[in-house]
Amino acid sequence: MDYSQYMSMGGQGADFSESQIPDNAETIHISSLALLKMLKHGRAGVPMEVMGLMLGVFVDDYTVRVVDVFAMPQAGTGVSVEAIDEAYQAAMMEMLKQTGRAESVVGWYHSHPGFGCWLSSVDINTQQAFERLNNRSVAVVIDPIQSVRGKVVIDAFRLIDTSMAVTSVEPRQSTSNIGHLHKPSIQALIHGLNRHYYSIAIDYRKNQLEEKMLLNLNKKQWSHGMNVQSFESHCSENQVAVGKMLKLAEAYTKSVQEEQSMTADQLKTRHVGKQDPKRHLESTVEEVMSNNIVQSLATAVDEQAL
Repeated sequence: MDYSQYMSMGGQGADFSESQIPDNAETIHISSLALLKMLKHGRAGVPMEVMGLMLGVFVDDYTVRVVDVFAMPQAGTGVSVEAIDEAYQAAMMEMLKQTGRAESVVGWYHSHPGFGCWLSSVDINTQQAFERLNNRSVAVVIDPIQSVRGKVVIDAFRLIDTSMAVTSVEPRQSTSNIGHLHKPSIQALIHGLNRHYYSIAIDYRKNQLEEKMLLNLNKKQWSHGMNVQSFESHCSENQVAVGKMLKLAEAYTKSVQEEQSMTADQLKTRHVGKQDPKRHLESTVEEVMSNNIVQSLATAVDEQAL
């Protein structure tokens, strides 16, 4: 039931029981390939925003599967990316059908380099254009700068129907707590989360081939340990490392002296939000020793072989 039907029924007595409301148990399943391509595309565009389309299928009312993404040649700035042309999107979907690709466009993604996951007014207008073609289209926002190893800063959104916002009707029916496990950021709440759009839970899946690809992603060859650095670069790296170790040793000495005048409670929180000089000194020494051992052994092997 849209807003015009609600007003024609007198507003107060309208019945929304038969209207289909999205469920908060809905989950976006993103493949490993799609996630890697989004991260790579986002980092390549830093400090500018980039965008692209997501290909996948709407499995059922609770599942959206994203299998692949491709970049779009959109003009972007550091804080916004231009809206996609609806005619271009429709033409792209038609060309995908002609190439025999079973997946269709399930939404779009764009990057927010360094300032979190939320939708701006320009992003909301872009999402409205996507939802005109398919009301279940998803907007994914990824932050390539805040994303580090083991943690990807990403979120998925969909707009709240304005008729429901006016009539104080919940945008989704609550049949699961999946949508509540992800705590929203204050920045997203300021920019209209749960007022103009809501968040959708994201899950990641990988098949056997994708798992094999991920295992070989950063795998080094057996000959990598035999590579010999140039003497100049190796000496400069050692000089930098020795200077770093000297500063860490001084900081560690100062830290040991301060321990004698601290209470037990102060000792528990002394390194919170600060650099632990002992731990960094150990890791730096271990790295320098391993690099010098590899360099010496590789040099000896090369001399014997050549």
